[in-house]
Amino acid sequence: MADQVNSLEELGTVAEGDAAVAEMPETPREPVRDELGRSYATGKRKDAVARVWIKPGSGKVEVNGKEMNKYFARPVLQMILRQPFEVAGVEDQFDVMATVKGGGLSGQAGAVKHGVSKALQLYDPSLRSALKAAGFLTRDSRVVERKKYGRRKARRSFQFSKR
Repeated sequence: MADQVNSLEELGTVAEGDAAVAEMPETPREPVRDELGRSYATGKRKDAVARVWIKPGSGKVEVNGKEMNKYFARPVLQMILRQPFEVAGVEDQFDVMATVKGGGLSGQAGAVKHGVSKALQLYDPSLRSALKAAGFLTRDSRVVERKKYGRRKARRSFQFSKR
């Protein structure tokens, strides 16, 4: 009962005390790099999983041992891969080496984009705010819905026959 607040003045002093505790200075993030100067991250999209390494370079992107233009032939998929660099303002400053498994080409492009974004913010934490504002650090959790028994697809029923 002793810690009960009796007036609005006391309530204000208690709230100010809590605010002082809440305003702890945030520790600056440290860059995460391996002994070769690379940053590693895992990106995921649908069923695709991408392992991505980035290091300073000329902007060469290699996916599963092939150039980006050969692996992702459609211009839309190449644009998806370039988005994190454009948002962060570091075009042609990093080399990317990625291995991707699972899913289709669209999901794989999204997985590499997610991995590149995470690796960029690990390499240079000052890029985090721009990448986060663009939504590139969030894993897109939409996946294919499973097929249910008694149905033709996930939600589609068999055709009804009256006779």
